[in-house]
Amino acid sequence: MDFAMSAKAADYHKRLTDFMTEFVFPAEADYHGYREEAGPDDHTVPPVVEELKALAKEQGLWNLFLPPVSGLTNLEYAPLAELTGWSMEIAPEVTNCAAPDTGNMETLHLFANEQQRKQWLEPLLAGEIRSAFAMTEPAVASSDARNIETTMLRDGDDYVINGRKWWITGAADPRCKIMIVMGRTNPDAASHQQQSMILVPTDTPGVDIRRSLPVFGWQDQHGHCEILFDNVRVPAANLLHEEGSGFAIAQARLGPGRIHHCMRALGAAERALALMVDRARNRVAFGKPLAEQGVVREAIAKSRNEIDQARLLCHKAAWTIDQLGNKSKDAQVQVAQIKAVAPQVACDVIDRAIQVHGGAGVSDDVPLARMYGWHRAMRLFDGPDEVHMRTIARAEIGGEQSTFASAACAQPSSTVTS
Repeated sequence: MDFAMSAKAADYHKRLTDFMTEFVFPAEADYHGYREEAGPDDHTVPPVVEELKALAKEQGLWNLFLPPVSGLTNLEYAPLAELTGWSMEIAPEVTNCAAPDTGNMETLHLFANEQQRKQWLEPLLAGEIRSAFAMTEPAVASSDARNIETTMLRDGDDYVINGRKWWITGAADPRCKIMIVMGRTNPDAASHQQQSMILVPTDTPGVDIRRSLPVFGWQDQHGHCEILFDNVRVPAANLLHEEGSGFAIAQARLGPGRIHHCMRALGAAERALALMVDRARNRVAFGKPLAEQGVVREAIAKSRNEIDQARLLCHKAAWTIDQLGNKSKDAQVQVAQIKAVAPQVACDVIDRAIQVHGGAGVSDDVPLARMYGWHRAMRLFDGPDEVHMRTIARAEIGGEQSTFASAACAQPSSTVTS
């Protein structure tokens, strides 16, 4: 098991590092200035994003997340995703590696037919449009896709969709033209075969984007939306793959995507640690720099340990998917591990950085408050921590015990008395 960067990955890493340093970080003030002036209800993209997209495409820093396009393995892409996490609101999108588009492009690549790929995958890969993935519902525990209640019933050459979704990321963005919607097509089938996925253009009659939900009071530029589907009629040709395959598609979609999320989270944690160290070096309190305070040193040391441990776990999961595939039992358990670990690490490191910054840490003068809000939410989306912990525990309890472990756990055949 070798996690060393390949020559190709190292080249991408250097070029992406230079791109981030020279263009992305300097653009953050412009990005946030535009959003503040526009106001929270304006979800148009700041122009600097489109400028950087064109530049990233010119430099070949484009669609790095998709192995058939980039030629990178999941392990090779992992440290690149981490770099983009340092500027979570800009870098993923300007390299066309932002969720939910990445997961949707992977889904379309794997399951769409030729016409669907031409109509929707190609403009997504070109960065000409954006997309959304509509699975989560307010009335059910959507971490188990079998609970989804939205109906998609066949009516002649169409499907008619009725239901309510929420936390649908990206749907408020004017550039969002297509949604992959998950719903129930056959309630009488086996529990894993009741759901299907279908392509729904956002301008379809009956699609009512009710509102964008803020996260800790912060409105994301792309929006996290509540959507009502009221007798939405789409052609049966929009169905992805085949009826009853929705649950399987969801599982295939989430594996690599969770690795991407987790590596970006560690990038954010690295930035928070860098801010914490900078603050500790330069802030003087009670007559000496914070860096000389034992409690601050401990916060820095804990953060370094936790980030490095989580990174190794993420790289192991990526390596396992590359070796065994996304559907392997080992890969599924390791993805559950990183999804339970990485967001918590990010939250813990960011929280320490906020504490070291004092009042400044909860202001918008530094990015820590926004970073914390996003990564605290990450402990819920793509499955809450508790669901992933259950997966890990089931694997431990249900796995076959090794001969070595059996011997160590065996009760003694006799007792010694004195």
